[in-house]
Amino acid sequence: MAPTSLASCLWRGSTSLLLFLAASTISATSSVDNGKLFTVNGINYYSGDVVSKIVISNIDSTQYDSIVPLTVIRTEEALLTTNIIKETISNYSATDDVFQAAFLETVFLVYDGDGRGQVQSGVQQALKGLGNKLVMASSTYKSENYITSAKIRQDIPKGPYFYSPQTGEIYQAFRLYSDHQLAFTEAAVSDGTGGFKPLPATFSGAMTKGVAVPSRLYYTPTSTKPLAGLRLGVKDIFHLKGLRTSGGNRAFYDLYPPQNTTGPALQRLIDAGAIIVGKMGTVQFANGDNPTADWVDFHCPFNPRGDGYQAPGGSSSGPGAGIAAYDWLDIAVGSDTGGSMRSPGGMQGLFANRPSTGAVSLDNVLPLCYALDTAGVFARNAATWSKVIHAWYQNFTDYREYPKKLFYQNSSFPTSNTTSGALLEEFVLKVEDFLGTKREFVDIASHWEKTRPSDKPSVINDMLNTTYATLVSVDQYRSLALPFYADYAAKHDGRRPFVNPGPLSRWTWGQNNGGNTGYDEAFKNKTIFKDWWESDGYGKADTKTCSEGIYIYPYSTGSTQYRNAYFAAPTAPPMGFSDGRMAVLAGTPDLIVPVGEVPYYSTISLQTEYMPVTMSFGAARGCDFMLVNLIGDLEQAGILKPVSTGSMMYPA
Repeated sequence: MAPTSLASCLWRGSTSLLLFLAASTISATSSVDNGKLFTVNGINYYSGDVVSKIVISNIDSTQYDSIVPLTVIRTEEALLTTNIIKETISNYSATDDVFQAAFLETVFLVYDGDGRGQVQSGVQQALKGLGNKLVMASSTYKSENYITSAKIRQDIPKGPYFYSPQTGEIYQAFRLYSDHQLAFTEAAVSDGTGGFKPLPATFSGAMTKGVAVPSRLYYTPTSTKPLAGLRLGVKDIFHLKGLRTSGGNRAFYDLYPPQNTTGPALQRLIDAGAIIVGKMGTVQFANGDNPTADWVDFHCPFNPRGDGYQAPGGSSSGPGAGIAAYDWLDIAVGSDTGGSMRSPGGMQGLFANRPSTGAVSLDNVLPLCYALDTAGVFARNAATWSKVIHAWYQNFTDYREYPKKLFYQNSSFPTSNTTSGALLEEFVLKVEDFLGTKREFVDIASHWEKTRPSDKPSVINDMLNTTYATLVSVDQYRSLALPFYADYAAKHDGRRPFVNPGPLSRWTWGQNNGGNTGYDEAFKNKTIFKDWWESDGYGKADTKTCSEGIYIYPYSTGSTQYRNAYFAAPTAPPMGFSDGRMAVLAGTPDLIVPVGEVPYYSTISLQTEYMPVTMSFGAARGCDFMLVNLIGDLEQAGILKPVSTGSMMYPA
């Protein structure tokens, strides 16, 4: 950022403030103020638009800096005592990472109770001891000679702000955090008109961006806004009004203008109160690339677990890395077509889901395969995760009790004499005890052979080996690649844009292996499997339990995948049929939960590090709420635990 002017001033205390006018569009006749950057006690802040104005008649503004921190304190106590004010400030500090004591430089008191409140005379002295220089109060408090009476033009929530004594203007306060994991492609703030704009602020650090988050004190969840104040990062394949979409491709980002609408999936979260703070990294066009080796246009986000140089999983790499690394980020949205939510969830030990197909509209989202694409959410605990899933998805099947069948394919699990196998076995025993049941051992391959349609191959992989590969490679080529190529060529004298090796090889493979005809055959095979899974397989619906049973399998077992490894060039999409493909082809929910972590010796740090072990829960189509409620209950019972950010999920 190139500031247009600079002012510096020292307060009458230990706090210093640097004021920058953020990058503006300047012409001879007009300028646009894109906000301001501040440093308060060594912490960086951004302020956006004016949110209100204080009207005050008896203040000598010359004794104050041009911009000062302000805290709005709201209580329902008829008598505001010294103890109450101290307790309130302590709660602000404990619950909000934006607020700090320096924001008590100026204070505005608002009484939210009935009638008019009164301020104990000792309150002013208590605030003065915390660095306060001016206490103002609205007309809801009785006039006291030790308080400056003032009016606020537009009611605003409690919390920290920036305030201009000269103009009376109040600005919202955003704390700036460094994106040291490279999880974000572009930080964003609201434009005040229902859309977003790129955050006009830079941050010191190698390749890092600054991400602005608002005070948590501004938001109170309600029945209509259950997600109020949750900070949300979004995979950069979802369109947001006012922002460009990159899909992980620089040419795509530059070619198309900022979007003029926000897709319905994200709009539902915004309407429920979630606060979008930026776009996050994706494998190019939501395909599957190896970090470093195949990531050419953008750098792969860094997985914080273990030695910090393990693959983050993909394609929702940035959302997964951000949730695993940053306490200041609450939730992140990604997509899952063939494992793009579940892989980052497994590699980083998070709560992550692939919902039933059709759970939420994916209009205004870059497609990989329309028939398979879904949108999921990452979280560090089941309670937050469940809240988002219930607020986001629609029209899921109800249930009266949990299923009593627990389907378990022995060949999917590591042996119990391994560290990860022992962790998983202990977890399954606890789930059995919680549900009051015992696992039912199944073998999908042999069950298919016995119950399959008579005209289909007896080996399930013979029918499904290339099904997923064909669906994604052909559909994305015709729905995304062809129009992208045409639009780019029209603007660049017939040239073709750069595309990473991964998606390029997939598109080529799809055209060389049947194209549209191959797609039609693959879609038929997908439908055959879906019908079998719902009738003779392990995805049967049930009127009482929603799903006849729950299919469990390990998603990650603590294996390493170093991001500095060399690989052969990609030549084709992923082949074969596995546990993770069942939900993809049947359209059923697949929810990943963290179970534990196992040690390994790192060739990077030369120390013992830890990688996640996770379990997958699957059920019949539409039974997402049943599964997430079960997982929430398992967390409440202590069988599952919230995970921490950083190198370990469960640091000592």
